[in-house]
Amino acid sequence: MDGKYMSKLSPTVDIWAGMFLVIIATLSILGNAAVLISTARRLTMLKAPELLTVNLAVTDIGMALSMYPLSIASAFNHAWIGGDNSCLYYGLMGMIFSVASIMTLTVIGMVRYLVTGSPPKTGIKFQRRTISLVIGGIWLYATLWASFPLLGWGSYGPEPYGLACSIDWTGYGESLNHSTFIITIFILCTFLPSLAILFTYFGIAWKLHMAYRSIQSNDFHYGNVEKKITLMAVMISSGFLIAWAPYVAVSFWSIFHSHEQDRMNPFLSLLPCLFAKSSTAYNPFIYFLFQRTSRHKLLRLWGRMFCCSLQVDTHAEGQQPEGKTVKASDCTTLNGGTDETCLGLVGAPGRRPESETMTFE
Repeated sequence: MDGKYMSKLSPTVDIWAGMFLVIIATLSILGNAAVLISTARRLTMLKAPELLTVNLAVTDIGMALSMYPLSIASAFNHAWIGGDNSCLYYGLMGMIFSVASIMTLTVIGMVRYLVTGSPPKTGIKFQRRTISLVIGGIWLYATLWASFPLLGWGSYGPEPYGLACSIDWTGYGESLNHSTFIITIFILCTFLPSLAILFTYFGIAWKLHMAYRSIQSNDFHYGNVEKKITLMAVMISSGFLIAWAPYVAVSFWSIFHSHEQDRMNPFLSLLPCLFAKSSTAYNPFIYFLFQRTSRHKLLRLWGRMFCCSLQVDTHAEGQQPEGKTVKASDCTTLNGGTDETCLGLVGAPGRRPESETMTFE
């Protein structure tokens, strides 16, 4: 076994890291699978911007399925499994899915900004074809950057702790080839997308502020829903950025401390990597947290996945429960979409029970 692929951590730390990744992988697969199944069941009802949420779930579950099993096996093995070939594969998958994720979040922010109208004007309406083309462009962009190291610009290599692979950050000072690749990818795939996310959400906040000032009636319900939709997108985007910020910081540390005596302690370099991987696990929980009407669907889907005895009462599904009234504006989901179950309840007679509403929490 090549020394660079041997774990630089103690066997105990390797086992704990492997157990942590098992938990993250399980949560990522189950959570994002629930999102994908839920949206697939109402595919024809999906609004165009909601396709971006589906794409984000695809990137998260793709990373969990293609990368985490290899990391888990290597952690329990106390050495990287597969050598150079598996390292190249792991780095390639990591680049594709991480770039696709941040670019999807960037587009979500831009779409949220454009669909949020500035009073007295309404926002832009997007067609599914347009969003589909944008998603295709995101994957082409991610694949292009991931392919450059295969073509000779930059390279992939093991992480300092020896149990994962990514861009060879330590090669920054070795050649102009490595340094130009690292600087360019940082600007175009990290810094500018992050800046765009921040500016779009600041712009959305300003639009919502002006919208509230322009409202003359006492019905603030729509504005409240719009604010909570945006808050969900903000939480998902900021969660991703916060999760990856420590990893980016450690990577830049390794750029300017590539000598053996200056390198960071392997255990300290492990923590940001584990923290970054957790970003694939919490997005679906944020999604379902804000969509109150989808919580029962999440529980039912998980029950079916595990083939357990979880029973969900569906006797009244598709029918109007007695005493329930729902507004059309309550049916809004992430990125301006609507829930078909909710839509079936709009305009039904009766009073609204105190124990149930159809708005986001």
